[in-house]
Amino acid sequence: MARNAGRRAELADAGIAVLAREGSRGLTHRAVDAECGAPTGTTSNYFRSRAELLEGLVARISERLAPDPEVLAELASHPPGRASFGRHLRDIVRRLSAHPEVTLAWFELRLEAARRPEVADLMRGVLLEGFRGDVAYNEAAGLPGGPAEIALFHYAVDGLLFDRLTVSIDPDTPTDEVVEALVDGLL
Repeated sequence: MARNAGRRAELADAGIAVLAREGSRGLTHRAVDAECGAPTGTTSNYFRSRAELLEGLVARISERLAPDPEVLAELASHPPGRASFGRHLRDIVRRLSAHPEVTLAWFELRLEAARRPEVADLMRGVLLEGFRGDVAYNEAAGLPGGPAEIALFHYAVDGLLFDRLTVSIDPDTPTDEVVEALVDGLL
């Protein structure tokens, strides 16, 4: 079977859906084939091993959660400050909330990283690269907060999304209100 990028992305998206719904133990090549409606063996043609499948899922999750350059340009058009930082943070929460299965799969990979060193190695590189990128963007945009504040926002946003996508401790408070409280409290 000829490999193509579109089919690879389709299989990775099916893997994300399986991972979000079934957890790491349910993620198999056959489960991805079934989710995608592909003949048995298709996923293993694109991702030869479980490690390659996990790498493919991490890459695809990163693509799907990446900021839209047009949205970033619009956000950057506002003067730097607390309000602008809040808009940036709301965009991050919006992206993470827009496709819950992608964020749930990401959390599932983070949990799997706690159990398996090879997944931890994979995740560590992606997380550090993303964090460094966030710090660099924040500095270039002249937004308030340095590396320590960016780390605190990551912790807070991860907790907020985990709460919103699982069993919420406070489902009645609108997410935007929580984001505003985080900006006010952490800056």
